[in-house]
Amino acid sequence: MGHMSTLRERFWELPLGELDRAEWEALCDGCGRCCTHKIEDADTGEIEETNVSCKLLDTSTARCRDYRNRKAFVPDCLRLTMAIVKDVPWLPTTCAYRLRAAGRPLPEWHYLICGDRDAVHRAGVSVAGRVISETDAGPLEHHVIEWSPPRQGWREAAAQGEASREEPCEAP
Repeated sequence: MGHMSTLRERFWELPLGELDRAEWEALCDGCGRCCTHKIEDADTGEIEETNVSCKLLDTSTARCRDYRNRKAFVPDCLRLTMAIVKDVPWLPTTCAYRLRAAGRPLPEWHYLICGDRDAVHRAGVSVAGRVISETDAGPLEHHVIEWSPPRQGWREAAAQGEASREEPCEAP
């Protein structure tokens, strides 16, 4: 990524309130789960997840096709900020923002820890290749799912060539 030279060393260990904008943005692991539609039960407030993504999400990479201008195309796209991070109940338990807001460390598969942007996919945390665009999906109720927790043997699978890359994520 182009901004890496301006980021402070091990900035992800700092309290979220001390991060600058570039560091805040760099904290994202790129899983894409925040870009999927959720259904909230009007009576109970319970939130169900779906495998339906925003129209801007590239379903094969889990990256936004126009991140900089996304609010112009998707006005209800949530811009996650320090002020609201603790108040967004549907952030996945693996979310770097949620983890750091709770004072917890990043997982070993996070690219800031292991240096590999594809580790999030091998760990089974990413929605890449597992979602359908809202432009093709039909009724959200037909797409309710439960995401599985991160894979335990993701390093071994990568080492054996069962993943998209031959090399496992190496811890620093």
